[in-house]
Order: sequence, then C-alpha cells, then structure tokens
Amino acid sequence: MFSFRTTSLEEQLDKALLEGRVGCFCTQNCWDTERGRYMYDIFRERGNLEIIFSPRDTELTPLTNHIDFSVGDLKGLNAVVVEIQDVGARYFNYTKDVFRLMDALKSMKDDAPSMYVVDHMNPAGRVVEGTMPSSVVEPYVPKVAHRHGLTLGELANLYYHEIGAKFALHVISALATDSNKQLMPWTIAPASDIPGLFTCDVYSGGGLWNNTNVSPAIGTARPYEYIGAPFIKTSSNEILPFAEGVMMRPCSFTPSCGRYEGKKCYGYQIMLEPGVEYHSLIHTLQLLRHFKERYSDFRLEEGFDAKLSDQLLLDYVNGSVDFEEMREHVKVEEQKWIRKARKFILYDDQPYRIK
Repeated sequence: MFSFRTTSLEEQLDKALLEGRVGCFCTQNCWDTERGRYMYDIFRERGNLEIIFSPRDTELTPLTNHIDFSVGDLKGLNAVVVEIQDVGARYFNYTKDVFRLMDALKSMKDDAPSMYVVDHMNPAGRVVEGTMPSSVVEPYVPKVAHRHGLTLGELANLYYHEIGAKFALHVISALATDSNKQLMPWTIAPASDIPGLFTCDVYSGGGLWNNTNVSPAIGTARPYEYIGAPFIKTSSNEILPFAEGVMMRPCSFTPSCGRYEGKKCYGYQIMLEPGVEYHSLIHTLQLLRHFKERYSDFRLEEGFDAKLSDQLLLDYVNGSVDFEEMREHVKVEEQKWIRKARKFILYDDQPYRIK
C-alpha cells in the first residue's frame, strides 16, 4: 500500500505513529525549523520512540557516510520514519541506505513495520543527467539516471514498485511543513562531503572520482568542486575539455583525510558561472578521458564500472567511442529516463534534461 500525504508528520493520526513503537531513520536534516526540534523528538515526547538510526560519528566528520542497522533492529517496530536530504545523484550513500532499509522491510513480509518518508525538495533540482544502469550496478541502486531529478519520496515510490514491496509506504509531502520554505535544501549539509550550495551541481559527475586515484578533494572545505592528485601537472596554458559556463582554475590542496591525507595535490577548481545549468556527468567523463590519456599514473579503480554502469560511457572514457556518439547516447537515455520518471512524480514540476 502506497499513500502520499499533504499534512505534516505530527498531524498524522495512524495508530502506528500515535501509540506504536517507532524507529527514526534520519540525518541532521530532520530539523523542524518551526518548532526548533528534530523529527524524532515528536515520538520522544509521546513516549513511543524505540530507536534512532543515524550516521555514525558527528555530522561533519569526514568519511561519516552510512547509517547502520540490522533486520533485528527493526523487529517489533510498528513504524519506521525516514527523514534524510537526498542530493540528486544515484550514488548518495544515505539514499542507498534507505533502499537497503526497504529491502530489509520487504524481507520481513507480514512482520514489517510501516514506513513513512518525510520528503524534502531536491537541492539539485529537476535537472536530469546520464543513463539508467545497464550493466553491473552498485548494491541498493534503483534504475534511475545518474542525476535523477526526483525527491527522496519519489525515489522511494519508484524503488517500492521495482522491488515489488508489500509493506505500507507513506510519503509526507515536502510542502506539508514550513521547513522547506524557510531553509534551502543545502542549508544543513546533507553529508560531510556535500557541504554547500554548489556541491550538488557537481556531484552527479564528481562522485565518479571516488573510484579513481584522482581525489575529489574529500577532506577539504570544497569537495567535488576541486579535483586533483600528486601526479597531476597543472598549467594555465593546458587545454582542458570544455563545458559551457564553466571555468577551470589550476589549484592545489592538501586533504585532511582519505586517499591523499596530508599530501599536496595539484589539480583544478570547477567554477560555475551564475545561472548556468552544468552537465557535470558529461564534463567529468571528458576529464576522465583527458587524464587517462595524459597521465600514465591515472587509474580507474574498483567499483568504477559498477558506479557508471554503462558500457558505452565506459568505452568513451577508455578512448574507443568518440564524443558525439557518447553525447547522443546520453541524450537518448535521458529522454527514456524522463518518460519513466513521470510515473512516480508527486509534485507539479517535472524533470527535464539540459539542452
């Protein structure tokens, strides 16, 4: 059973929420601006909060990027309330954790608690980039484009149908509370590596760097806006792949954690001009190919193929497909995804591709 609800979580009259044992699956983004409290405080005050599932460590600790739980933790619950901020790209770990939760609820069959998703607007907007998975894919990733243009509630609606789930799924509209009106979606950082206004615009491509030996500047103040490695030789005269409305500034940085912790990296800052709709995935694929051709030290590493999950795009990075063929493939696949996505839209605005 699926329902879409237009009144706030606190106004829901379901017995599972009022009297049942409730688990809350959440990040720091479950802050209620109107009442000055977190979502789970509703149930703490009612006396029926059973367990909180949240990221390990503090919210801005680098590399803190998963929510741990087991099926055993879910047993005996009547409701699981989910509130995280998705960031618009299919590789986001907290969203994959939500899909893992949905798989776990499906496995519980008749013993599964009801699931409630408190929705938020997508900080990456309705823009679509890339292709749906067509080869081996990362675990708990639905068949959505690299930049999908949906909200978490819409993604949950899609995944619910993909896995043939039977547990009760209820989505609370992002428009049901004042929080989405008072705070832009990136005001509270969705994750330690998604800290600011522009991060989501570069993450749909930039997330691929995590499976190479070029650092997307994790462990700095500007992840995914900076890319680099100790072996890169920067020059203001170097001809880099072009993307409209984007400037590439030679730079250096030293990550505080991760692959190159404490080591000086050289690379580039991706700077977006105001108002530009940046196709991060296509530009990142061009940069990947450029680095692969220029630097013998550059490597695609374990998990890259599954994250990209598209053989033609992989062939382009490896130099056996030209740019025009790759770009036309992406265009066609984006149109296919948009047609599919329309079945799961819960709001008035629609996904669209960058022309």
